[in-house]
Amino acid sequence: MTGLIDTHCHLDHFSEEEMPGLLDRAKEFGLEGMVTIGTRLSRQSEQKALTRYSRPDLSIWCAIGTHPDHVMEEPPMDADAIVKLAEDPEVVAIGESGLDYFHGAEEVRPTQQASFREHVHAARLTGLPLAIHTRQADEDMASILREETETRGAFPFLLHCFASGPELAKTALELGGYLSFSGIVTFPKCQELRDIAASVPLDRIFVETDSPFLAPVPRRGKRNEPGYTAYTAAVVAQTRGMEEQAFIEATTANFHRLFTRAH
Repeated sequence: MTGLIDTHCHLDHFSEEEMPGLLDRAKEFGLEGMVTIGTRLSRQSEQKALTRYSRPDLSIWCAIGTHPDHVMEEPPMDADAIVKLAEDPEVVAIGESGLDYFHGAEEVRPTQQASFREHVHAARLTGLPLAIHTRQADEDMASILREETETRGAFPFLLHCFASGPELAKTALELGGYLSFSGIVTFPKCQELRDIAASVPLDRIFVETDSPFLAPVPRRGKRNEPGYTAYTAAVVAQTRGMEEQAFIEATTANFHRLFTRAH
């Protein structure tokens, strides 16, 4: 299979020595590109620097943002500041940002929500898609997405590593968002998630690794890497009753439709 794009990976977790082999394997698995995602705005320069590994047959882009787990450790940054940092052409998305109520204590939630809204505004101002992280926060996430869209205007976004319920999926799709599925969708006990993946409109779906985390079956329990997007794509294609190559071509078309700065 060829033409895959890993819409969400963390290349900063791999050493310089590991990168050549990682990229070679990614190409062998059929990838044509990947987006390395930022988790701290204070380290945005590191994400940008990783795009130097791009080569003629394999593109690397980046996103910049602060993960909700790190909002208390990072200096506050408003949308205008994020927009300024996102001016470099290698930045094709904002994020990841969002809500994580699994790790964060309840008193952290207002700070997570405030940071998330600044990232939303930055996505609106730049037109770059926002990579959204959400964990055990479906109700608040749906509420903020609706409020931001209805009161301040639409913005491009995707829910990355989607592992939430059908109601949040429905809300995101109604608001024009996309859903991205990781290796979790390959886990045997995740039939409900496969059912959601089967129901998402073909023009609103992505696949990703979130590597080095969440390796898909048959590499579950191992260190994940971008090439393993192929395993997730195969499972989602089968779940949808599609040929793998047709599914890959659709997701790649979706990527270039949403990530308009990616070339």
